Amino acid sequence: MDRVGLNDPNAVEKAVNTLDEGGIVMHPTETCYGFAVDIFNEDALKKLYYVKDMKSDKPISMMVDSIEMAREYGEFSDKALEFAKKYWPGPLSILVPRKATLPEFFNKGHEFVSIRLSDLEFCQNMIMKFGQPVTTTSANAAGESELYIPEVLPGIDCIIDGGKLVDNKPSTLVKIDGDKVEVLREGGLVI
Repeated sequence: MDRVGLNDPNAVEKAVNTLDEGGIVMHPTETCYGFAVDIFNEDALKKLYYVKDMKSDKPISMMVDSIEMAREYGEFSDKALEFAKKYWPGPLSILVPRKATLPEFFNKGHEFVSIRLSDLEFCQNMIMKFGQPVTTTSANAAGESELYIPEVLPGIDCIIDGGKLVDNKPSTLVKIDGDKVEVLREGGLVI
């Protein structure tokens, strides 16, 4: 397992190499530590569900590096685009109808996909260099509290160590279907 400091000049490259190899990257976000894997790698997704001890039908959010990338995989109505432009990058996850560009095995059976654009520069650079979205799910086992310090957990291939993070609230989650906006989870961002 690789462990690299967040400010290490090789941090992004190490993370991208791990993603390329189908591994799990534990990295900081502006809310807590998260797990990133390649959403187009079915084995990597299965490994993530196993490590988190999560039911296979529970959907996972994805992280992008730009609104343009988000629109490649989700249907953004005018209202959803308005939210993205106002609150991204930041701790807001937007649930929108998924596009056929997503692999069928990613959140199989779910018509909507949760998308997030972190304001942490490392996250944006990692995804930009990787060239496609990654998962973003809190670094913990299902039902356990989220991690704010980088712990070595079984199955993690690379840790990007940003030290102890401030104990923040999770991202706010809104579902936007056309003009209809529904707040599914109140997080640190008040809408």
